[in-house]
Amino acid sequence: MEPKELLSIIKGRRSVRRFLEKKIPDEHLRLIMEAGIWAPSGGNIQPWQFVLVREPTLIKKIKLVSPGLFGNPDALVVACVDKNRYERAGKIGYTLSLMDVSMAAQNMMLMAYGLGIGSCPIASFNKLAVREILELPDNFEPILMISLGYPEEWPQPPERRPLSEVVYVDGYGKYYRG
Repeated sequence: MEPKELLSIIKGRRSVRRFLEKKIPDEHLRLIMEAGIWAPSGGNIQPWQFVLVREPTLIKKIKLVSPGLFGNPDALVVACVDKNRYERAGKIGYTLSLMDVSMAAQNMMLMAYGLGIGSCPIASFNKLAVREILELPDNFEPILMISLGYPEEWPQPPERRPLSEVVYVDGYGKYYRG
C-alpha cells in the first residue's frame, strides 16, 4: 500500500450515525475485531476485552442508556479494560489501558471503513447499566463503544487545523512550515 493510499483511508473515515438495515457479514466483523487486537499495547499487556453485540434486543437496551448512540447499527463493539491485566503495569496501568483501548478502537474503525462499513466511537453511555445488560464481570470496565453498520451516507469531513498551527519543531513556538 502506498502512503498516500493509507492517508486517504485515514482521512476518509467518518463518524457515521445513520445506518441502512443491512447485515454485516461475520467475516467482516472478524476482520474488524482482529484489527483491534493488533493495536499497540504498553508493555504488551493487551488490557482490552471486547464484547461484540449483534442481538437487536440487546442493542436496543444499550441504546436506552447511551445518549451518544444514534441510528440503528447492525452491531456494537463494547471496548473494556480488564483490571486484572492493567494492574500489572502498576500506577500507570489504568492510563496505559485507556490509550491501548483507544488505539484498538481506531484500528477497528479504520478496518470497518476499508470494508465499506460505517462506525462511530461512543463515550456517552451509562457504564454501570451497560455492564449489567451485558453481564460483565467486575474486572471489566466499559470504556468506549463503537457502532457499526452500512452508512445511509458518508458524512463530509470537518475542517482540520493546519499542520502549521498544531506542529512545532524542536520546541514550542517553532512552528512547522513543511
